[in-house]
Amino acid sequence: MRSIWKGAISFGLVTIPVKLYSATEEKDVSFHQVRRSDGSRIKYKRVAAVDGEEVAYGDIAKGYELPGGETVVLTDDDFKDLPLTTSKAIDVLQFVPLEEVDPIYFAKSYYLEPEKSGTKPYVLLREALEQSDKVAIVKVALRNRESLATLRVRDGVFVLETMLWPDEVRTPDFAFLDEDVEVRPQELAMASSLIETLSGDFDPAQYSDSYREALQAVIDAKVEGREVVQPEGAQPTSGTVVDLMAALRASVEAAKKGQAGGGSAPAKKAPAKRAAAAKKAPAKKAPAKKAAAKAPAKKAAARKSA
Repeated sequence: MRSIWKGAISFGLVTIPVKLYSATEEKDVSFHQVRRSDGSRIKYKRVAAVDGEEVAYGDIAKGYELPGGETVVLTDDDFKDLPLTTSKAIDVLQFVPLEEVDPIYFAKSYYLEPEKSGTKPYVLLREALEQSDKVAIVKVALRNRESLATLRVRDGVFVLETMLWPDEVRTPDFAFLDEDVEVRPQELAMASSLIETLSGDFDPAQYSDSYREALQAVIDAKVEGREVVQPEGAQPTSGTVVDLMAALRASVEAAKKGQAGGGSAPAKKAPAKRAAAAKKAPAKKAPAKKAAAKAPAKKAAARKSA
């Protein structure tokens, strides 16, 4: 990994020099826009809307549009004197229990590695934070933007989770919240039973991006000139639930069957279907061989009569 930022954790009078790394990476199949006929790449030019002339990158500035449609142009000189007190520091503001921080505020995760001179205070703060069962609320500036963040420990390393500001979280304003929806005790009990049946320890390794895998299979098939084989399994459908109790009861029974089989039911049943189909295949092909064997006899009879 390559560090993308250098600064220091400011904890009271203690300063811990650290380097920042991206802790996550989104894996997706990336595409380019191309011409359909020959696959030639499509390129774009930066042009001015007024006269259509191409604009060099060095001549581009930031513009803030006013409600009336006018534009205020801001240059690099306008930004350089803005106060960013946390531009090279991670200022610890407070320590709070993690469960008090709503996950909706979390934006992006980073790892913090100590510089050689800051290893001991880094480990000291790490041990103290782990024993407290709390996370640190900090303020940091990354890419000319000041953010609130949390500092916690994962696998012996500090993880910096940048957060949204309170005014960046939208308030849900939906009509159904004002409706008086009646939920029967039997329905609630059945839903609770389904939750209990599907409860377990979180293991992210058991999940995978099936869409990305299928898309990669399509690309690989095109590269190799093969026919794309669609995976087996029923696709989820959406629609109106006619009988909620019946749907919940069936869901509970399906979940129990899946657990009795050891693991998730779809993952276990798919190979069994393929194996059953493989066993049945020879039985179906046997009549075809007999028919093929009889064919020469008919032809021979036809030749004799001729």
